[in-house]
Amino acid sequence: MTRLGDLERAVMDVLWDSVPATSDGVTVREVADALAGRELAYTTVMTVLDRLAGKGMVQREREGRAWRYRAAASREAHIAQLMLDALDLGGSRDAALVRFAHSVTGTEAEVLRAALSAEAAGATRAEAAGAARAGAGPDRPDSGAGHPEEALADRIDAPVTRPAPADEAVDR
Repeated sequence: MTRLGDLERAVMDVLWDSVPATSDGVTVREVADALAGRELAYTTVMTVLDRLAGKGMVQREREGRAWRYRAAASREAHIAQLMLDALDLGGSRDAALVRFAHSVTGTEAEVLRAALSAEAAGATRAEAAGAARAGAGPDRPDSGAGHPEEALADRIDAPVTRPAPADEAVDR
């Protein structure tokens, strides 16, 4: 997945924040108006939207002489793909997932537990996302299959320990 530049991200934020998935989309003028504080030329916004369409980030549909644009995927799907791409950068995916599990807050761990439990129980992605947002889900079965997701779930179930700040003395 392509990382977005500052202006591309601003344009995508307009699409993600103001265009429902059931909408026909927005025009270049509407996006430019939403970015009025940036004082961008209409043609600049048009170029950014055209490039985003070329990258597969937006879908466009002809309406008369103009195009209507909408995001090709949700913000959450984009962020999840960025996270997966980061895991592919090299090294051990398992080690990166464990390191990530060490860094999440308690609330974030609950969301991950619920999503992994729903996924293990065979829930659809939409149901798993709903369970994750609710912070609840069926208990994760102990399959012992050794999948990275299960390793992450096991790590998330363990207490999160963070190193003490460097300026504090630690007795060992």
